[in-house]
Amino acid sequence: MPELPDIVAYIEALEARILNQQLLDVRLSSPFLLRSVDPPLSEASGKKITNLRRLGKRIAFGLEDELFIIIHLMIAGRFHWKDKPVKPSRQTLASFLFPKGTLMLTEAGSKKRASMYFVRGESALAAHDPGGLEVLDSDLESFKETLTQENHTLKRALTDPHFFSGIGNAYSDEILHEAGLSPLKLTKRLDDDEIAKLFEAIQRTLRFWMNKLTAEARERFPEKVTAFRSEMSVHGRYGKPCPKCRTPIQRIVYAANEANYCPTCQTGGRLLADRALSRLLKEDWPRTLEELEQKRSSSR
Repeated sequence: MPELPDIVAYIEALEARILNQQLLDVRLSSPFLLRSVDPPLSEASGKKITNLRRLGKRIAFGLEDELFIIIHLMIAGRFHWKDKPVKPSRQTLASFLFPKGTLMLTEAGSKKRASMYFVRGESALAAHDPGGLEVLDSDLESFKETLTQENHTLKRALTDPHFFSGIGNAYSDEILHEAGLSPLKLTKRLDDDEIAKLFEAIQRTLRFWMNKLTAEARERFPEKVTAFRSEMSVHGRYGKPCPKCRTPIQRIVYAANEANYCPTCQTGGRLLADRALSRLLKEDWPRTLEELEQKRSSSR
């Protein structure tokens, strides 16, 4: 799912192409994309794009007459810019026609989760904002208050859009590795030094990726937005060496997500167990990398 740095990069690229441009038409290829009925989408045609905003992981296109198109890309939704008209593919959900080109919204896979709303007025727009704290605009005290208001694991707290804006599965892994904290540590068990370290890690990580991706977006439209990048430290790098200590990266899988971490840098050498495997293996679950290697050797 595109997260804060990716959404900011999209906005950077879109502003250069469609800001103050007339939206000639919106052509829906999927009947499931549009989730609103009033006002009718036909009112968007002919209106100029006056601003683009980020609402958490959503992108809002501001149009004349206080109209807004709100798009949530979810996991597999992506934007593509075409200088010339092209025929929609099977993955195309919608086409936004402008005088200088066409913005295509696509979604890979059979599960169509991306959504679009067309609303009128700032209050209707605000209703789509999950309300999470914008950490890059906050201070340490505001961050601490938000982080510790409930007792959750760090992974869950960071990825909850009602707590923090724009942080998802990928960048939370990178943030926690940068901070040297376990994804399963509970928020109310953090001391002040750990909270400060986490706050600084969020600032460094998000700013690094935001600056990198927006710089790339100025050169070319971000056609291949992905949660798995070769420069990442732990996310999507299961089994590969940690860039800090060379320990093999480990992961725990739960529901449709996973947490990637370095045992040496983040958990004091202890392997984390997801609930399903813990219940299955019980006492046989390896607690350290050494135990894991012993079990692997004995099974060969």
